[in-house]
Amino acid sequence: MRKSKGRVFVAMSGGVDSSVAAALLKERGFDVVGAHLKCFNVDGCAAQDAEDARRAAEHLGIPFYTFDFEKEYKDQVVQYMIDGYKKGITPNPDVMCNKEIKFGLFYKKAMEMGADFVATGHYVRLMKKSGKPILAIARDSKKDQSYFLWAIKPEQLEKCLFPIGNLKKPQVRKLAVKFGLHNAAKKDSQGICFLGQVSLPDFLKKYIKPKVGAIVNEAGEVIGEHNGAHFYTIGQRHGLNIGGFEKPLYVADKDMKKNIVVVAEGDDAKALYKKEADLTSLNIFNIEIFKSCKTIPVLARVRYRQPVAKATFVKNKLVFAKPMKFVAEGQSAVFYDTKGIMLGGGVIAKVK
Repeated sequence: MRKSKGRVFVAMSGGVDSSVAAALLKERGFDVVGAHLKCFNVDGCAAQDAEDARRAAEHLGIPFYTFDFEKEYKDQVVQYMIDGYKKGITPNPDVMCNKEIKFGLFYKKAMEMGADFVATGHYVRLMKKSGKPILAIARDSKKDQSYFLWAIKPEQLEKCLFPIGNLKKPQVRKLAVKFGLHNAAKKDSQGICFLGQVSLPDFLKKYIKPKVGAIVNEAGEVIGEHNGAHFYTIGQRHGLNIGGFEKPLYVADKDMKKNIVVVAEGDDAKALYKKEADLTSLNIFNIEIFKSCKTIPVLARVRYRQPVAKATFVKNKLVFAKPMKFVAEGQSAVFYDTKGIMLGGGVIAKVK
């Protein structure tokens, strides 16, 4: 019998990625424990996900637990999102879920139960630099999830594993077939995880009262009406219900006090681009670099799956080399070096 490389608790969602992560870790000689995190869910798909996670763990022959974090998820993720929309910003619940639930409650629970490591099925690479663990953009750039992981505490990385970060999605599905996992062909979840098939506007209407207001163009002319500026996000194209324009309309700005939504015509409209973003709630992975340099050239991303763009980090601010499109207050901004290594991230507090 070979010696175990350590005990690792794997957060198993019921999907193919986390199931393959567990299988790979077992194959590599870890003492693997599966754990399904029961969180708040709207459309009832959570029961099937829990069953898929249990079946995968049973097939792999590993112990399996279910941790009930439903109340905490409501308080720390769902309420955070609702409060953000009430303020008129664009919150990011996936970032908060990773920070407070997966690498908060789950991490703590696993360590209390004797884990040496925790692991997830995130597409992100865990690397070493100067002897310290760091995060980097996944090999599969189309599936990269590093954007959602910027809020992990740097000291936690010593005890984190991301087994599929060096794989591409087709490879993961092939491995799932190889390991005999029943969920090898299961579809990926889309959008905000706890909403399922329920639309975001329909969900928010339960907590935010509709309030009719004007939709105006860049010249301030009224061209339509809406049911509440809270329900719209910067860069939004669908749901405006305004026709007759040569180019598509996009939400460029909002005036929450006056309940006005400002739209711009065409995705090249100047109003959609910003030059700077002030950041708050910063989390820096290599603090020494930021202490020694007043300005740092970085590659920045301000939306999920948006290509990284050249910028300069200076005094808790990102200054974009070229104006960046769809920069929204409340969203996350994540910045990397030229090799795709994550340097840090924060919440966009103000844009110019």
